Amino acid sequence: MRKLIISVSILLGFAVAANAAQESAEEFFKGKTIRLVVGNSAGGAMDDWARFIAQHLGKHIPGNPDIVVQNMPGAGGITAANYIFNIAKPDGLSLAIVNPALYNDQLIGSKQVKFDWPKFVWIGSPEKIAQVLFIRTDFPSKTLDEMRNATEPPRCAATARAGLAYFLPRLVEEVLRIKINMVLGYGGGGEMNLAMEKGEIHCRAGTVSAYVDREPTRTWIKKGFVHALVQSGTKRYSKLPDVPTFYELMETNKTPEATKRLARVLLSSGDLGRPIIGTPATPSDRVQTLRDAFTKAMNDPALLADAQKRRWDLDISSGAELEAMAKEIMVQPPEVIERMKKLLLEK
Repeated sequence: MRKLIISVSILLGFAVAANAAQESAEEFFKGKTIRLVVGNSAGGAMDDWARFIAQHLGKHIPGNPDIVVQNMPGAGGITAANYIFNIAKPDGLSLAIVNPALYNDQLIGSKQVKFDWPKFVWIGSPEKIAQVLFIRTDFPSKTLDEMRNATEPPRCAATARAGLAYFLPRLVEEVLRIKINMVLGYGGGGEMNLAMEKGEIHCRAGTVSAYVDREPTRTWIKKGFVHALVQSGTKRYSKLPDVPTFYELMETNKTPEATKRLARVLLSSGDLGRPIIGTPATPSDRVQTLRDAFTKAMNDPALLADAQKRRWDLDISSGAELEAMAKEIMVQPPEVIERMKKLLLEK
């Protein structure tokens, strides 16, 4: 009988503690506003996802705080990451959705980096982001093989030397020996799309999901304005069954194992997807509250219906999964880092 009483007391204690934590979270977040910083300019897929999530996340956080989106482009997303890591208060009211490849800048020792990638608070990601390199159909060379002998290399856009929009074209250069002129400094996907329409650039890399299911590229494909050359995922995207993966091209070209490992490090940022991060030292109970809210939001019938209406595919990663990936990816041998420096800095 005494053991039963003790067991019941323990269970009641857990229940009281859980209720207290719930009440504490509700009390804290009620009447507050969460800022969701986007490390890109308005108009691109990253900005689209931030605004989409902001519409649904708040109602799943105890206290139902408002969520506002703030664009903070700069240095390929480093500006926003530095802000969240160093300036934002660690109270759970400042989050960001950032370029998932920023860890590469830390690995190669970029002086702009003022963060430690694994130490961010990781909330979750709504999708994984394999990329596709696409080009205007009026460019004289229609295929990668034709580009190898092009009299003038295509101009390809990217925000900076961080991210798959830069990595994929550069890997095409490095591995396939196809010359591409990179044009850097764009704030995000919206600006790059406009530059492509104006003819300032010929090509760029973007997420496969955005390429096939969002504007303006969805209309561009229908009108024959662009076509895809290669995609970065380990498997062909279901809606791009005729476009080879970079991994397939490495096998075809008998790429050395050391180069394959370099490619895997650079391209694996796609597994991190569109990570929502928070400031280090945020109280653990608030971190868990935000993670739980993200999971609930991603399974909310209203969000799922909205995503289906937009023809967006969800491929969710939890905060715990992102945290584990962030720690693992920072452990690389010196020879890989040296090759990364050569590829990303010597241009």
